[in-house]
Amino acid sequence: MGKKRRPLPAGLSVESLMSSTLLKRPDSPPARISLTGVAKSFGGRQVLRNITLEIPAGRLTFLVGRSGAGKSVLSRCSVGLLRADKGSIRIGGEEITDMSEAELMKLRHRVPYVIQESALIDWLTLEENAALPLSRSPTVSLPRREALAEARRILGEVGLCGQENKKPQEASAGDRKLAAIARALVLSPAAIFYDEPTTGLDPDAARRVDGLIRRRRDEGATSVVVSHDLNSIRRIADEVALLEDGVIAFHGPAADFLAPDAPNAAVHRFFHQAET
Repeated sequence: MGKKRRPLPAGLSVESLMSSTLLKRPDSPPARISLTGVAKSFGGRQVLRNITLEIPAGRLTFLVGRSGAGKSVLSRCSVGLLRADKGSIRIGGEEITDMSEAELMKLRHRVPYVIQESALIDWLTLEENAALPLSRSPTVSLPRREALAEARRILGEVGLCGQENKKPQEASAGDRKLAAIARALVLSPAAIFYDEPTTGLDPDAARRVDGLIRRRRDEGATSVVVSHDLNSIRRIADEVALLEDGVIAFHGPAADFLAPDAPNAAVHRFFHQAET
């Protein structure tokens, strides 16, 4: 009897995974992301309170905060994976809060979201996972051989040459993260969201993932990283936005966030919590 297939994370399907890793045009310019007055509640608990945040095009912004601060909620609202209760969210000048589900699927063609769990399909090889956007998209449909060849190329670029035929369960945690990012990058997105990309990785794997994220930024993509990894912030962040009590308590250059004499009280609280 074959091995039982592990289900995908709740709310995800093969189609939604592909839709969040596609790009309508390979040459899309970097996308500015603007949030104004964004709020979100769950069961009477307000997680986001009138969030206003400008994420510059082509920059690498870390979204940080204590556990449960709403970082992942904010990032998922930003690409329509969750619906904000109120407020405005604009990506590349497009208002997304009133988009239909079909329109949001198209939006995520150029703004993929790499979830924390990687969400690789475990009955496919790494190569087949990376090829999904190329072989089964409604907007891009390459013959299987060409799609797999392109998948091999992008896997090689992210450091997985020779790992293409492994199933996800046969790969290390770091390699699974890299393969998930490769799938998201296969059509050169205008912007990309990463949810806790280095969580659970050993230092070497974390550095590899950070290097890939930085390289994609250097190639022009607007990049948003949800993380509490201070080493990653020190290595690659351009800017940091700190969530506290449902609001943005700090937003500025990473150097200001990391400065030992930073005057912002919320920043001091964040570092005190990180040390305890």
